[in-house]
Amino acid sequence: MKLQTDKGEVLISSDVFTNITGAAATNCFGVKGMAFRSMTDGLVHLLRRESMAKGVHVTYHEDNSVSIELHIIIDHGVNITALCRSIISEVRYIVNKTTGVEVKSVDVFIDSMVIG
Repeated sequence: MKLQTDKGEVLISSDVFTNITGAAATNCFGVKGMAFRSMTDGLVHLLRRESMAKGVHVTYHEDNSVSIELHIIIDHGVNITALCRSIISEVRYIVNKTTGVEVKSVDVFIDSMVIG
């Protein structure tokens, strides 16, 4: 994504968005980690920190804003509504603060729940 500032042009790679977004989401209480559904066996896998980007999909818009889709695994027993609100708020704030890009929407998909 290219951003024009008064000091010049800034290029932000998609890896920056996915890493920032994944870190912001996994820092929320109740989130076990990012999820990835395997096409070969159809199972949901918990991603390690270095491969969190597979659980994040970023869509870039013409007006220099983004929409974010997150696939997560959560702890059993958490309030799902409160957790999703917390994730959406945290991701919007962190992405905007870090990159200066407006976040149009954050969609949270809970792919699995872990007991313990």
